[in-house]
Amino acid sequence: MLLTRREFLKTSAVTAGVAITGMGFALHPVEAHAVELRKNLEEATRTTTICPYCAVGCGFVVDSAEDASGKMVVINIEGDSEHPINQGTACSKGSSLYQLANNENRLTTVRYRAAGAAEWQELSWEEAIPMIAQRIKDTRDATFKTVNAAGRTVNRTLGIGSLGSAALDNEECWLYQKFLRALGLVYIEHQARN
Repeated sequence: MLLTRREFLKTSAVTAGVAITGMGFALHPVEAHAVELRKNLEEATRTTTICPYCAVGCGFVVDSAEDASGKMVVINIEGDSEHPINQGTACSKGSSLYQLANNENRLTTVRYRAAGAAEWQELSWEEAIPMIAQRIKDTRDATFKTVNAAGRTVNRTLGIGSLGSAALDNEECWLYQKFLRALGLVYIEHQARN
């Protein structure tokens, strides 16, 4: 007996459905999760953003709500169906954007390892920010050039470079770029990947 492609797909789907149900799998927990998420999304604040991973510029919608402590947390991220580039779709990296905001393995404290030390130590932001600022200032002051060898005004430092993060959204990248240019940096790169 010869099957058409359509008959083969229908037969395969029915067979797979019967086999999965026969093994005890049920979709009820998934349905319950979807109902709970829909209820939470009705009360959430919606914000649009751009995916940080590559230069395509896909649009996403971020839903956030207050948790029990009153802090705003991301509860859902999905493709923006009204965005002209991706029209609601997402690649595998874009589909994982939720994990950028909600990941128990993500570091939430400042870690510092002194020169020559083997161990990392935790610092507070109050300790780390002045330390970072002082190191940037010292390096910039030591390496800043106002004119080049030809006598042209350049106002730059070649002693500092920056490698941006793909975890930054468009707005954060713009602000970061302005900060780096104001310092006179020339070596500016971004590690977004395709």
